[in-house]
Amino acid sequence: MTSNFYRRDTCRLCSGKDLMRVLPLSPSALCDAYITKEHLHETQELFPLELFMCRECGYVFLPYVVDPEVIYRDYIYVSTSSMGLADHFGKYAAHVHGRLKLAAGDLAVDIGSNDGTLLQAFKKLGMQVLGVEPAREIAKSATDRGVLTLPEFFDTPLAVKMAREHGKASLITINNLFANIDDLQEVTRGVSELLAPEGVLVIESSYLADMIQNMVFDFAYHEHLSYFSLKPLVSFFRRFGLEVFDVERVGTKGGSMRYYVRKAGGKREVSSAVAELLGYEERLGLYGEELYLKFRERIDDCKKELIELLQRLKSEGKSIAAYGGSATSTTLIYHFGLAPFLEYIVDDNPAKQHTYSPGYHIPVLPSAELYNRKPDCTVVLAWRYCEPIIAKHKAYLDGGGRFLVPIPRMRIIDSAAAGSGSAN
Repeated sequence: MTSNFYRRDTCRLCSGKDLMRVLPLSPSALCDAYITKEHLHETQELFPLELFMCRECGYVFLPYVVDPEVIYRDYIYVSTSSMGLADHFGKYAAHVHGRLKLAAGDLAVDIGSNDGTLLQAFKKLGMQVLGVEPAREIAKSATDRGVLTLPEFFDTPLAVKMAREHGKASLITINNLFANIDDLQEVTRGVSELLAPEGVLVIESSYLADMIQNMVFDFAYHEHLSYFSLKPLVSFFRRFGLEVFDVERVGTKGGSMRYYVRKAGGKREVSSAVAELLGYEERLGLYGEELYLKFRERIDDCKKELIELLQRLKSEGKSIAAYGGSATSTTLIYHFGLAPFLEYIVDDNPAKQHTYSPGYHIPVLPSAELYNRKPDCTVVLAWRYCEPIIAKHKAYLDGGGRFLVPIPRMRIIDSAAAGSGSAN
């Protein structure tokens, strides 16, 4: 046992104790704990990684909670490092601003605001903006660029202080962070305190049904404590005098959901999309065991096919690299057992280049090394971005290299396949 994590034995939303394990994954190091050469002598701790469902409310979650001080205080991820995310946030701000008919001067608060990319977009639309971001260096950088950002973890006392000093918020956004919070009850109390009477909370988060349907199992890692769907959130928010009044499907993160939440009894009408999504979840079997058994079988099939191919390539003396030093890559490397096959990882993010991967310490190099080292095959760990990666590195394929895309089904991409739009 370590002091850096603990295991919950109750549901994070309803405090229920009837829990069922639905997705066992291999223990791994912290997903984004890429290290520099100076720290190679240090052993990085592995943490359990298994998802459970609460049978009482249907919520799916990771019960193993790593101390957020360990994960976030020196966090290196910034929104602009994710392909297409800055553009997504620009469109997000325009859509939400128009959808909710927000006015110039209204206060927009982003909890987990990172480098302020989303708030910059709201600021351009004439809103007052305020960020909350516990990663101190990132918060300071955002403030220096004109987006006032508090370097704190959000809770009820901070919400009271913010309301007193800045006024109530017409809009509170939580993007790809609500799933990372252990004490959701405390945060939700704070949101209720900070929200204006007709204000709206907008949460964007990976959607459990899409995670299963699209095979995005590698999106499970220790930062992501929750794997949300609508049904358990409806009952959870109701306990705090809040109500989900609309939902929207979003294409990011392998399939996400945008939840619109108001204070109960507010003037905004409840959309028919809420009832429609609840019906979809029931028809899919999202709250039963069978769906997860099939999900695990599909994951195991992908693993088996990839490992058999890599073993054959290794026996033939082929050189094997990987593409993508992301958080999801860590889950994929550990659960599929890829480390013995990979000589190095290439990545386009300068912050990741010349570091070493979490736990296994595989070197991470610039993607230009595909041309200098000329690996025979490159496993695309960032498989959700395989199309732009393949398009960007057609010259690598033309030089005889091959990309291996392992999910949602094994594809071998060579120059002929890339040119024809097909795959072996």
